[in-house]
Amino acid sequence: MTASSYKTVRNDMKTLVRDAQQLFREASVATGERADELRSKGQELLDSAAQRAQELQTVAVETGKELASTTDDFVKENPWKAVAISAGVGVLLGMLIGRK
Repeated sequence: MTASSYKTVRNDMKTLVRDAQQLFREASVATGERADELRSKGQELLDSAAQRAQELQTVAVETGKELASTTDDFVKENPWKAVAISAGVGVLLGMLIGRK
């Protein structure tokens, strides 16, 4: 999933939550059939948001597994390069932390 896809999903989630909050506010002052309609629509929005979040979580887990597998393959094929890269990253982080 690309960065723009994450942004799109995040924006969709924010919109869904905002719409659901507005519907529940309206439903709290409405009565009768209108209140039931608003609550029902709000529940549908929340269900949709939960489903989108579940889909995003599934994609994130799969992407993480793919990255871990790729990293594992690289380390197995190039153990000394992996050690050198890790040492370089460690030195850079140490320098950044030491500056503070």
